[in-house]
Amino acid sequence: MPDDILLLEGEQHLFDIKLPINISINTRENEILKFNGTSLKNGKLKFSLSSPLTLESSKYGKTDFDIKLFGHIPIKHITVNVIPQIEVIPGGQPIGVKMTTKGVMVVGISPVAGTDGKQYNPSEEAGVQAGDTILKINGTSVKDGDHVSRLVGMSGGKPLKLTIIRDGKESELSIKPVKSKDDGGYKIGAWIRDSTAGVGTLTFYCPSDGSFGALGHPITDIDTGVMLSVDTGEIVPSKIISIQPGVRGKPGELKGLFIDDEDEIGVIKKNTICGIYGKAYKKVVNNIYSEPIQIGLQNQIREGPAKMLTTINGTDVKAYDIVIEKLTNQTKPNPKSMIIRVNDPELLGKTGGIVQGMSGSPIIQDGRLVGAVTHVFINRPDMGYGIYIEWMLKEAGIGIYEKSQVINEGGYSSFFYNEPSFKLKIF
Repeated sequence: MPDDILLLEGEQHLFDIKLPINISINTRENEILKFNGTSLKNGKLKFSLSSPLTLESSKYGKTDFDIKLFGHIPIKHITVNVIPQIEVIPGGQPIGVKMTTKGVMVVGISPVAGTDGKQYNPSEEAGVQAGDTILKINGTSVKDGDHVSRLVGMSGGKPLKLTIIRDGKESELSIKPVKSKDDGGYKIGAWIRDSTAGVGTLTFYCPSDGSFGALGHPITDIDTGVMLSVDTGEIVPSKIISIQPGVRGKPGELKGLFIDDEDEIGVIKKNTICGIYGKAYKKVVNNIYSEPIQIGLQNQIREGPAKMLTTINGTDVKAYDIVIEKLTNQTKPNPKSMIIRVNDPELLGKTGGIVQGMSGSPIIQDGRLVGAVTHVFINRPDMGYGIYIEWMLKEAGIGIYEKSQVINEGGYSSFFYNEPSFKLKIF
């Protein structure tokens, strides 16, 4: 029995433990839940675990109950959160992602040749590391790479105070620029990046508040693997123009073009471990789903057949057969919630399975949106990971959820980076 249970209003959760013991259930709130169809009377009911025990949510809210062995010995305390039914429009469309970072990210450090012919490494000496984000220079918030170049150039070689973020913590470093032999300008010997772009897949659009979710995993820096912080960003329409099929040991990719003559789809507000989230400018539909469908929580998902919505040619979304091979019981958000396998002959023939660019492709089972594709196995391109949709809804702020810690795990994502759009500079 889990410590925490999330239920949709009017849905059920089954405990099929099959132990020949008698228990009693105590709770102070007797209107939110029914046990085997019965509401608690006087805050207490008795059951035998030799038969299945069903929890049914009567209305949304939060309640706790205690399970006691033989009515006296406490064995379990369970918290149940019942949230309203949630309906969203599934995605599957290819999207272009454009994002600028908050500050600039250091992706590497290198020596600077001084005017005296000697080699200096001011960033290394100051303690700057790849993966650091530079937020301020001498108290001035940096906007982009060009701004950093101007601020360093204006230093005249005097020490600068860098405000950086490393591992989520802000700190300050002192650095002394070096006058470069190459162009006579002052440099600190750091390679930095201030923007990123790529192709992924939209997961859902919520008509009730205009919010959207995509990718199912974070956008990270391609060199350092550090999750990028969002300053500004948008998603735009994209068109798939070619496929590089995946083979054992080498993930494939969908190559897409941004459709510049069309309006942006929406603005990116968050880049999290469970994907990117924001607000759409207008209603988003696809050629399969024009109306919302219900979502399925992890306790409603089963191992077995499902569908994946994705686009491998142009802009039309298609549904392909997959199998949910394994489900992981999770109490905290994690982009690796389930293992999936592609068994659709058409998709296998054209892509080899899951390829980069499919990140965020919705997973549909029994008419519900239950998750999204997030990663591909390098040695098994027909297999990969998916995330539970409830984690994405939590990050998007849809429904009523309790705050919880987010688990950060690495892996080979299925987001395709459009490398030429990176802005990379050395100072």
